[in-house]
Amino acid sequence: MELRQLEHFIAVAEELSFTRAARRLHVVQSGVSAAIRSLERELGCALFERTSQQVRLTGAGAALLPEARATLNAAQAAQDAVRAAQDTLSGTVNVGAMASVEVVDLPALLGQLHAGHPAIDVRLRLATAGSAGLAHALLSGDLDVAFLSLPERKPAGIDARELATVPLVLVVSAAHPLAQRGKVALADLAGEPFVDFPPGYGNREVVDRAFAAAGVVRRVALEVPDIDMGAALVRHGLGIAFLPAFAVARTPGLHVLDVLDVHDTMLRWSMHLGTSSTRRPSSALRALLDLVDLHVIAL
Repeated sequence: MELRQLEHFIAVAEELSFTRAARRLHVVQSGVSAAIRSLERELGCALFERTSQQVRLTGAGAALLPEARATLNAAQAAQDAVRAAQDTLSGTVNVGAMASVEVVDLPALLGQLHAGHPAIDVRLRLATAGSAGLAHALLSGDLDVAFLSLPERKPAGIDARELATVPLVLVVSAAHPLAQRGKVALADLAGEPFVDFPPGYGNREVVDRAFAAAGVVRRVALEVPDIDMGAALVRHGLGIAFLPAFAVARTPGLHVLDVLDVHDTMLRWSMHLGTSSTRRPSSALRALLDLVDLHVIAL
């Protein structure tokens, strides 16, 4: 039994798909299938029930899964112990983040990690599907760590530590008719075009939840995954938006309105540091995690 076989088995067991497992492992699907068949021959039993519609673990496969994870974790721990004894850290850390990571100075963080441990290979992925996409990549094993915004109920399988919480404020252009009013209710905004992040981003979810709780339907006219772009669109009169308070201070021509019927706690966007709760962190990942707090920005 080889570690590679167990790695392939775990990927198929977690994805319940040979195609997705191959994509996750960055190998061809035939290689995954061959590894599983070889492992089943060695063990003398089927690990998966395969049909044209689905893949399911057999009883033997379910029994093997926790042991396979423990074996790979032990192998990783053995490698880490040797590297620690040699006082050299190496390995790969797959990092995920949103395009606008305002809470953490990510270039400085990764730069310090590289300066202290040049043998660590950092692979950075900027989200194309927001925090939801980053969370899925963490769960699938494509990412080791992610800077993301999570809902109040965090997904099972993810450990998350809050790095900062930022209030969201309602902004309009200085020339907008609402700018003459100091306060508005959510119902007053039903007919307004909104600028917002696409679905899957944490701040979009916060605002959607507030409107749903108030029973108000809003129209999102422009979706952009960038805070400064959203602020600029509002400044030029293309819509109104709920933006992090720090974005308002650096964008001229915006007017902030108070919202009467929303509790302060409802319109707060939080940035989290997310890791897997089911996989043991490598020594390379721990080295990065140890540096994060040094690069959190006070907003």
